[in-house]
Amino acid sequence: MAIYRIKFDKKRCIACDACLIHCKVKNKVPTGLSLNRLFAEGPIADKDGMPTAKLKYQPCLHCKKPECVPACPTGAMYQREDGLVLVNMDLCDGCQSCIEACPWDVPVFNRQTGKIMKCDYCVDRVDAGGTPACVTGCTASALSFVRPE
Repeated sequence: MAIYRIKFDKKRCIACDACLIHCKVKNKVPTGLSLNRLFAEGPIADKDGMPTAKLKYQPCLHCKKPECVPACPTGAMYQREDGLVLVNMDLCDGCQSCIEACPWDVPVFNRQTGKIMKCDYCVDRVDAGGTPACVTGCTASALSFVRPE
Protein backbone atom coordinates (compact mmCIF):
# COMPACT_ATOMS: atom_id res chain seq x y z
CA MET A 1 0.00 0.00 0.00
CA ALA A 2 1.39 3.36 -1.03
CA ILE A 3 1.21 6.15 1.51
CA TYR A 4 1.10 9.86 0.70
CA ARG A 5 2.55 12.34 3.19
CA ILE A 6 2.58 16.05 3.82
CA LYS A 7 6.01 16.96 5.15
CA PHE A 8 6.41 19.95 7.44
CA ASP A 9 9.64 21.94 7.66
CA LYS A 10 9.28 23.82 10.95
CA LYS A 11 12.39 25.90 10.18
CA ARG A 12 10.65 27.43 7.14
CA CYS A 13 7.22 27.97 8.73
CA ILE A 14 6.35 31.57 9.61
CA ALA A 15 3.00 30.68 11.28
CA CYS A 16 1.02 32.78 8.78
CA ASP A 17 -1.88 30.25 8.71
CA ALA A 18 -2.08 30.37 4.90
CA CYS A 19 -2.17 26.56 4.89
CA LEU A 20 -5.23 26.59 7.14
CA ILE A 21 -6.98 29.28 5.12
CA HIS A 22 -6.41 27.58 1.76
CA CYS A 23 -7.76 24.33 3.19
CA LYS A 24 -10.86 26.03 4.62
CA VAL A 25 -11.64 27.81 1.35
CA LYS A 26 -11.07 24.79 -0.90
CA ASN A 27 -13.10 22.44 1.30
CA LYS A 28 -15.80 24.96 2.33
CA VAL A 29 -15.07 24.33 6.01
CA PRO A 30 -17.49 26.21 8.30
CA THR A 31 -16.30 28.81 10.80
CA GLY A 32 -15.02 27.20 13.99
CA LEU A 33 -13.84 23.99 12.31
CA SER A 34 -10.50 23.07 10.78
CA LEU A 35 -9.38 20.01 8.83
CA ASN A 36 -5.74 20.68 9.68
CA ARG A 37 -4.02 22.45 12.55
CA LEU A 38 -0.94 24.53 13.16
CA PHE A 39 0.18 24.43 16.78
CA ALA A 40 2.48 27.13 18.12
CA GLU A 41 4.14 26.84 21.53
CA GLY A 42 5.95 29.89 22.68
CA PRO A 43 7.44 32.34 22.57
CA ILE A 44 10.51 30.62 23.89
CA ALA A 45 14.15 31.69 23.73
CA ASP A 46 16.30 29.95 21.14
CA LYS A 47 20.00 29.14 21.65
CA ASP A 48 20.92 32.80 21.00
CA GLY A 49 18.26 34.11 23.38
CA MET A 50 16.02 35.29 20.53
CA PRO A 51 12.26 34.69 20.86
CA THR A 52 10.91 31.87 18.74
CA ALA A 53 8.07 29.36 18.81
CA LYS A 54 7.87 25.61 18.49
CA LEU A 55 5.59 24.86 15.56
CA LYS A 56 3.80 21.65 14.59
CA TYR A 57 1.53 21.10 11.59
CA GLN A 58 -1.14 18.39 11.80
CA PRO A 59 -3.24 17.22 8.89
CA CYS A 60 -4.77 13.74 8.83
CA LEU A 61 -1.97 11.18 8.97
CA HIS A 62 -3.83 8.67 6.77
CA CYS A 63 -2.64 5.91 9.07
CA LYS A 64 -1.61 2.52 7.72
CA LYS A 65 -4.16 0.96 10.10
CA PRO A 66 -6.63 3.79 10.76
CA GLU A 67 -8.72 3.31 13.88
CA CYS A 68 -11.48 5.51 12.46
CA VAL A 69 -12.33 3.08 9.64
CA PRO A 70 -13.43 0.04 11.67
CA ALA A 71 -15.14 2.35 14.18
CA CYS A 72 -17.55 3.64 11.53
CA PRO A 73 -20.75 1.56 11.75
CA THR A 74 -22.08 2.65 8.34
CA GLY A 75 -18.92 2.03 6.31
CA ALA A 76 -18.73 5.73 5.41
CA MET A 77 -15.11 5.94 6.58
CA TYR A 78 -12.90 3.87 4.29
CA GLN A 79 -9.32 3.50 3.11
CA ARG A 80 -8.37 3.37 -0.56
CA GLU A 81 -5.67 1.05 -1.86
CA ASP A 82 -3.29 4.01 -2.09
CA GLY A 83 -3.69 4.63 1.67
CA LEU A 84 -5.94 7.69 1.64
CA VAL A 85 -8.63 7.59 4.33
CA LEU A 86 -11.84 9.16 3.07
CA VAL A 87 -15.48 9.74 4.06
CA ASN A 88 -18.35 8.70 1.81
CA MET A 89 -20.83 11.48 2.58
CA ASP A 90 -23.74 9.46 1.19
CA LEU A 91 -23.19 6.83 3.91
CA CYS A 92 -22.20 9.09 6.81
CA ASP A 93 -24.93 9.47 9.42
CA GLY A 94 -22.90 11.79 11.69
CA CYS A 95 -22.67 9.30 14.57
CA GLN A 96 -19.17 10.57 15.48
CA SER A 97 -17.73 7.11 16.23
CA CYS A 98 -14.73 7.93 14.01
CA ILE A 99 -14.05 11.08 16.05
CA GLU A 100 -13.94 9.06 19.25
CA ALA A 101 -11.71 6.40 17.66
CA CYS A 102 -9.11 8.72 16.12
CA PRO A 103 -6.15 9.18 18.50
CA TRP A 104 -5.24 12.42 16.68
CA ASP A 105 -8.68 14.10 16.88
CA VAL A 106 -8.68 14.61 13.11
CA PRO A 107 -12.31 14.05 12.02
CA VAL A 108 -14.67 16.89 12.92
CA PHE A 109 -18.45 17.12 13.09
CA ASN A 110 -20.03 19.64 10.73
CA ARG A 111 -23.20 20.87 12.45
CA GLN A 112 -24.43 22.46 9.21
CA THR A 113 -24.54 19.13 7.36
CA GLY A 114 -24.79 16.73 10.31
CA LYS A 115 -21.87 14.79 8.86
CA ILE A 116 -18.19 14.19 9.48
CA MET A 117 -15.42 16.08 7.70
CA LYS A 118 -11.72 15.25 7.66
CA CYS A 119 -8.56 16.05 5.78
CA ASP A 120 -8.51 13.97 2.60
CA TYR A 121 -5.34 15.54 1.14
CA CYS A 122 -7.66 17.20 -1.40
CA VAL A 123 -8.19 13.84 -3.06
CA ASP A 124 -9.64 15.42 -6.20
CA ARG A 125 -6.39 17.33 -6.72
CA VAL A 126 -4.23 14.29 -5.88
CA ASP A 127 -6.15 12.15 -8.37
CA ALA A 128 -5.57 14.84 -11.02
CA GLY A 129 -1.81 14.84 -10.29
CA GLY A 130 -1.87 17.99 -8.14
CA THR A 131 -1.12 18.77 -4.52
CA PRO A 132 -3.35 19.54 -1.52
CA ALA A 133 -4.55 23.13 -1.05
CA CYS A 134 -2.54 23.53 2.17
CA VAL A 135 0.70 22.72 0.35
CA THR A 136 -0.11 24.94 -2.62
CA GLY A 137 -1.05 27.82 -0.32
CA CYS A 138 1.95 27.65 2.00
CA THR A 139 3.67 31.01 1.50
CA ALA A 140 6.97 29.92 3.09
CA SER A 141 7.22 26.54 1.31
CA ALA A 142 7.21 24.82 4.70
CA LEU A 143 4.85 22.10 3.43
CA SER A 144 5.64 19.62 0.69
CA PHE A 145 3.61 16.75 -0.70
CA VAL A 146 5.29 13.39 -0.99
CA ARG A 147 3.81 10.92 -3.44
CA PRO A 148 4.46 7.19 -3.25
CA GLU A 149 6.93 5.80 -5.76
